[in-house]
Amino acid sequence: MSLAIFDLDNTLIADDSDYLWGQFLVDQGIVDKAYYEDSNLKFYNQYKQGTLDIVEFLTFSLKPLADNDATQLLKWRNQFIQEIITPLLLKPAQELIAKHRVKGDTLLVITATNRFVTEPIVQLYGIDNLLATTPEFIEGKYTGGFNDIPCFQEGKVKLLEEWLKNTSTETMQGSWFYSDSHNDLPLLKLVDNPVAVDPDEKLTAYAQANHWPIISLRQGKCPTEHFQK
Repeated sequence: MSLAIFDLDNTLIADDSDYLWGQFLVDQGIVDKAYYEDSNLKFYNQYKQGTLDIVEFLTFSLKPLADNDATQLLKWRNQFIQEIITPLLLKPAQELIAKHRVKGDTLLVITATNRFVTEPIVQLYGIDNLLATTPEFIEGKYTGGFNDIPCFQEGKVKLLEEWLKNTSTETMQGSWFYSDSHNDLPLLKLVDNPVAVDPDEKLTAYAQANHWPIISLRQGKCPTEHFQK
């Protein structure tokens, strides 16, 4: 039994939930269309290029949580999950998760996208453990800030180390991590079994150079070759 870690966006789902949530807010008229759409795209491109200032992005992306009532936010989120996210769930991802579950592995999602957006998505896959950037919530209202450190790049490693200390039963021995993004290289280098999933160009090059498995979860069936360990 090992720890099986999964990135979420463009790994377990066929798009980026952070970016899509921003577009949903635009489409619903909840935020200013011109400003928010341009900024959302700018930050998303920076993320793909590896130049994202995560604190600057979180200041931008968490502001709509602070600007709106928590009950209304939950209603919008339910609509977002049903209309936007559910069609992006991947059957091969479900099969891969099931393979690890049958082995008795502990399942964990680690994502830079904030917990408000990602928690219900992870639940759709039946995964109980989630590490994500956590929006600050005080006296029934989001503040626009965040708790602890952003779950991004080296921050994913730090939050995982904290989680491992708190669980006491889990270790990194035999661990797996599935991700699409070069931003996750700090954690990919840490696990025993790094797997590039529909990877971006930079991660593809690194995975090839280091003989890591490269798989796709978007082609109808879960690949099994890498799993024979």
